[in-house]
Amino acid sequence: MKTVILCGGEGRRLNEETERKPKPLIEIGEKPILYHIMKIYERQNFKEFILCLGYKGNMIKDYFLNLKNNLEDFSLDLKTGKKNILRKDKELEGKIYFVETGLKSMTGARVARVKEYLQSDEDFFLTYGDGLANVNLNKLYDYHKEKNKILTISGVNPLNPFGLMEIEGGLVKTFDEKPRMNEIINGGYMVCNKKIFDYLSEDPSCILEKEPIKKLLEKKEIAVYVHDGFWHCMDTQKHVDTLNEIYNRGKDIPWENIK
Repeated sequence: MKTVILCGGEGRRLNEETERKPKPLIEIGEKPILYHIMKIYERQNFKEFILCLGYKGNMIKDYFLNLKNNLEDFSLDLKTGKKNILRKDKELEGKIYFVETGLKSMTGARVARVKEYLQSDEDFFLTYGDGLANVNLNKLYDYHKEKNKILTISGVNPLNPFGLMEIEGGLVKTFDEKPRMNEIINGGYMVCNKKIFDYLSEDPSCILEKEPIKKLLEKKEIAVYVHDGFWHCMDTQKHVDTLNEIYNRGKDIPWENIK
């Protein structure tokens, strides 16, 4: 089963870093976060990746193609006349398709533009290039098949970044430093049935999280798999620093231990 990873955004909230490199190449430890994400799938035997490139996409290609002593096979995919690269990597053990999906394309358009690489697939994984988790992908996929919906989203309830207070009579009754949120948010690790392409457009303005999601909700075609293990996004420099602190502890790296 293939995994589609959205790697084309500009990552403006990390502007100091992303002026020089695309967000998926920001390093956690000595490897880009994109590498860590791909290893999450590879460890669970999902080894075929479609990278939706856009902003500074050539740097992502160069990173993988220039890894010394890791290249097993390389070919240029000329079927569609596009400069898409298929390669195998010893470290990742899998195949990588690099697909140019547009410099300014939104998420829905990027997914729509890789449809031709998924023609023979009933389902595929979809995720963003900026979040780490120890999601059990086999359980996620089993849940997707059980619910029989077009889209299954992994739901997480992360820590609230603020201390919460309960106030009574102008006095603080309770204080809870960074508790877990009650709300479930999209953890970014998703499974899609190929019917999702009926809801997407290659128009660059198509945003998966807006009109397509709205229409799927109206038709009750979205399931949620609640993941209660490790999850962490990488939206700010503080997030980058936190993930590096976790990695540099040197043992029990949570996204490497599948729940």
